[in-house]
Amino acid sequence: MVRDEQVRLLRTKMAQGKTQQAAAAAAGMSIRTARHWQQGPLPSQTKRARSWRTRKDPFVRVWEQDVVPLLCADQHAVLDATTLLDELRRRHPGAFGPAQLRTLQRRVHEWRALYGPGKPVMFEQRHEPGREGAFDFTDASDLGVTIGGAPFPHLWFQFVLSFSKWRFACLAFSETFEALVRGLQCALWAAGGVPRVWRSDNLSAATHQLPEGGRELNRRFAAVLDHYGATSTRIEPGESHQNGVVEKSHDVFKSALRQALVLRGSTEFVSVEAYEHFAGVLLARSNAERTPALMVEERSRLLPLPESPLPNYTTYRATVRQWSTIHFGRRVYSVPSRLIGCEVDVRLFPDVVEVFYRGKLTETMPRLRGDQSHRVDYRHVIWSLVRKPGAFARYRFREDLFPSLAFRRAYDALVDARGERADVEYVRILHLAASTMQCDVEDALVTLLEAGERPDYAAVKALSAPEKPKIPDVRIPAPDLSEYDRLLVGGAS
Repeated sequence: MVRDEQVRLLRTKMAQGKTQQAAAAAAGMSIRTARHWQQGPLPSQTKRARSWRTRKDPFVRVWEQDVVPLLCADQHAVLDATTLLDELRRRHPGAFGPAQLRTLQRRVHEWRALYGPGKPVMFEQRHEPGREGAFDFTDASDLGVTIGGAPFPHLWFQFVLSFSKWRFACLAFSETFEALVRGLQCALWAAGGVPRVWRSDNLSAATHQLPEGGRELNRRFAAVLDHYGATSTRIEPGESHQNGVVEKSHDVFKSALRQALVLRGSTEFVSVEAYEHFAGVLLARSNAERTPALMVEERSRLLPLPESPLPNYTTYRATVRQWSTIHFGRRVYSVPSRLIGCEVDVRLFPDVVEVFYRGKLTETMPRLRGDQSHRVDYRHVIWSLVRKPGAFARYRFREDLFPSLAFRRAYDALVDARGERADVEYVRILHLAASTMQCDVEDALVTLLEAGERPDYAAVKALSAPEKPKIPDVRIPAPDLSEYDRLLVGGAS
């Protein structure tokens, strides 16, 4: 069948002076067909409207008595044609088959368009330049990205200017206040200005539950808004379509990432920075293709940035307890035991925790995520534990003292072989790891376990940190040659 596009191309080529044969080849038709269509109406203009059926309607006997009552009762348009066909086959055995499904789908679609319930109407919004920016987090773990061979669970924070659709995105690992502030401030400085209204859902990082119901801004996020001279609007709970600008951006960005990973041929990256750079290049290319002209107009209407951004961390003050731990934000972290009894300042960043004592940085550690409530580094407590190995058995945070699966397997093997003596042996192995190199001790444990040997402290030490033999310092004085001279002259007795 010849299409209108082919005929238009044929006539364009002939008008440009091409021969009938060349024009027909360009339009994808034979010379004989080209002669027929080189002038006159287009193919679509020659078709007559058809008002008759080309085949008998298989549902004519049951439509009014069986199907229409079901459709009328279905006020929310839940029933689909597959369910209706199954019901008809139950009521009229042998009368209908799967081959008639498409016909029933067309008839149901036509009936609902003419007589069915109304559908929700979406109201297209008119966005003013510089007025609104929307933001949210989205989980991207389903992209299957791996870092160094390990799965990489992560979120993306996105900020979108509603008028120009300019987008900013950065990695996040949880929907915390610190991650929110970092993402917002990076986006605002990249945009070069501040929209007057910030649109979001009811993020727990920015809002809190009221006793009488509903949510309102918490004090920390309200202070961020005041710093930038902006106001906040939020969607109703459970109505994500009300923040459609950023929700659509999530779909577009993740779809582009997923396809770019397919073209790349791998979801494996050597580092988090490499993955973030990969996504950043993709996002910059999208902004450059879609928003330059609109962004020029948007920037001219944005509020000016303040003199400096806010710190993207939260400060706590904590006293190091006798367990060599600090407690803040409903989390427990261990610190070096030399700080026991000292008051320290804690800076909680989106990804790390920094501990300061009298203005000096003393410890940096990864921030706990999700439902993790404690993190005890064995290096902070092992020096005391090796002197009190009996405390290991019922230590509250004992599971934190297995740095890797190899250490856990070694401990289980020691329990099977040594019983209660296993705690002492394991604590000594842990002390060895803290005193030397954890990776060397871990390699030794794996070697012993794979060989089916018991991972005792002595065996592990022999493999990971063998004693260097001591060479004695032997000092032999120079011989007195005068004795030999007396022998030669017979003077020796």
